[in-house]
Amino acid sequence: MNNRISFNNMKDIKPKLIRLFKEGYCTPQIARIAKKIDEPSTTIHYNIKKLEKEGAIRTYKAVFDHNKIDEGFCVYVLINISPDAYDTPIAEELAKLEEVESAATIAGEYDLILKVRTKDQDDYYNILKKHISKKGIVKSLTLTTLKEIKTNYVLL
Repeated sequence: MNNRISFNNMKDIKPKLIRLFKEGYCTPQIARIAKKIDEPSTTIHYNIKKLEKEGAIRTYKAVFDHNKIDEGFCVYVLINISPDAYDTPIAEELAKLEEVESAATIAGEYDLILKVRTKDQDDYYNILKKHISKKGIVKSLTLTTLKEIKTNYVLL
């Protein structure tokens, strides 16, 4: 009798895992950290729990090779919001979009910056038409990345 697992017959749940990892369903590898910094795992665990309790650590996330998960097209979008729309939740609405990796209000010529990841230029264009070109947004400027060098404190 063959007790070997056939990986060819395994269910493909990669999209589900990617979504969960983006939401913070990752855990620190305490034994690996302990070995790397030459400290006992109990000390690592205690300090991690302390950082979590203090709110210094909010979540644990994976760092992806975005080309391998169909998010290889990355842009930064600078946005001006109409003065009469400052009291509306435009920034919060845009931040909730699945394709928006980060959003921040900024000082200077623009009011808001978004980091957006999509499969390709066409997908980004559809987001631009549907969400970014809405009432309350006066002007936007898209900056396309050519090559990412570092993200989430990790050199690529």
